[in-house]
Amino acid sequence: MCYYVDSDLTKQAVKEIYGVQTDFADFKPSKFLNGFSHPQLPIIMDETRDILSTATWGLIPFWAKDRSIQKQTLNAKIETIKEKPSFKNSFIKRCLVLVKGFYEWKWLDDKGKQKHKHYLTVKDQEIFSLGGIYSNWTDKITGEEITTVSIVTTQANELMAEIHNSKHRMPIVLHHGIEKQWLSDRDIEEFAFPNHESELLAINLDNLPKATTLF
Repeated sequence: MCYYVDSDLTKQAVKEIYGVQTDFADFKPSKFLNGFSHPQLPIIMDETRDILSTATWGLIPFWAKDRSIQKQTLNAKIETIKEKPSFKNSFIKRCLVLVKGFYEWKWLDDKGKQKHKHYLTVKDQEIFSLGGIYSNWTDKITGEEITTVSIVTTQANELMAEIHNSKHRMPIVLHHGIEKQWLSDRDIEEFAFPNHESELLAINLDNLPKATTLF
């Protein structure tokens, strides 16, 4: 799964790489963002591709009465995204979740009591994106309207299966050449592994300076 990301981005870097307007995006750069704290993530939405926006991590479907569902919607499995009630109204509303990297832990024993923390990036890309879906939700009590987001996951490739050896999952990682296709009306299932994958670099942070690539 994907619950922790490196969002240590500057608006200037995003503007230079993606060519978008960044003035209205309100996020705090952070080397380590914990999804369970429901932070603001920098995103580019399909409806406003020339603007950097922000969304709260943990998708809230329009029908939800409150925010309690967010702890279960940090990620959305691509295999069930069209049927699951939390996501079936949002899987065509796509966004790019901009990151510098993400984190995953490899279990060293059967119960996960001992783990090694790994940092994943995309080769030769300072900033890259994870495939996301979003929803606009209105708080029934306060009337506040917020945008919320889930990161879409797929079956792990060879490298990620070795690292995320408890559940064998990975986020949809998009290299720059395919990001526009994610934001289009292309069938979301076409982005599932092994149909698509990016060249990842993994660094074992608990056993530095070891690094390995899939290729």
